[in-house]
Amino acid sequence: MLRIYTLSNTHFTPVEPVEGAGFPTDTVWIDLFNPTAEEERLAEKQLGLFLPTREEMQEIEASSRLYQEDGGMFMTASVLYATETDAPGTAPITFVLKGQTLVTIRYAEPKSFAGFIAHAERQPMLCPTGSATLIGLLEAIVDRTADILERVGGEVDVLSQRIFKVNESVHRRTTNEELEANLKQIGRSQNLVSKVRESLVSLARLLSFLAVGDATKDKAFRIHQKSLSRDVLSLTDHATYIGNNITFLLDASMGMINIEQNAIIKIFSVAAVVFLPPTLVASIYGMNFDIMPELKWAVGYPFALGLMVLSAVLPYLWFKRKGWL
Repeated sequence: MLRIYTLSNTHFTPVEPVEGAGFPTDTVWIDLFNPTAEEERLAEKQLGLFLPTREEMQEIEASSRLYQEDGGMFMTASVLYATETDAPGTAPITFVLKGQTLVTIRYAEPKSFAGFIAHAERQPMLCPTGSATLIGLLEAIVDRTADILERVGGEVDVLSQRIFKVNESVHRRTTNEELEANLKQIGRSQNLVSKVRESLVSLARLLSFLAVGDATKDKAFRIHQKSLSRDVLSLTDHATYIGNNITFLLDASMGMINIEQNAIIKIFSVAAVVFLPPTLVASIYGMNFDIMPELKWAVGYPFALGLMVLSAVLPYLWFKRKGWL
């Protein structure tokens, strides 16, 4: 899909491309979303640039993601999408800045893009040029990333309270279902935080590259770029902090699982020790020797039963006194 956004008469509006005609002169943003081969060729012809393919956008080395060619700045960053689902991901999005026109190439639909378009339609003068539109898009992406981190931080706080049961006045043991749910939540949070950090690292590299480009000659652009760089740095530190908390909660959950397992093993160990002496007594009196004085004893049977009960009760009381039960 090829979308063209122009700024005319103080209106930021999408324009449908006309076959055989060039792009409008007041075009500030060309958005290629899941573009066809024909749409890519049309954009390349109008801009005089060779746009990167989807495979080239997925390259991770800096030389393939950040470079200048034919008068254009090519910048690729990993942007979060589908963060509200159980399978969040990052998708490479390429920003091409040539003159006063911005081109974006993407194969995902992050919410930050839809939010920026709605904001630009309400306040069109915030993006009079391609460079201003680029800064606005990057701000929307960073703001969206900050919102995701805030949400994950709140979920981690709730998870911490659930693991340590700080809001429960009566202590109760954690069930297996709760332990499993905690581990799944930890896994989801860790996966999302790792995606956030991956996105922030790529954005930091993009902003650093943007600082040495021709667009930095504009003072307002340079101020916004530095502000975004500081925001990305602070968000990266916050993501690291949340990641450390998640690691701690994972260790705590595994420790509680070990405690539950040790409690079960302890029960079996105590039961084995308690029933071992009665088994020994029963084994002694179950032997079939001809000469056994107790066989002719009238109280031999109740004596053997009592001895077995006593040999079971004494170890139990001993464990109880030691606090092992």
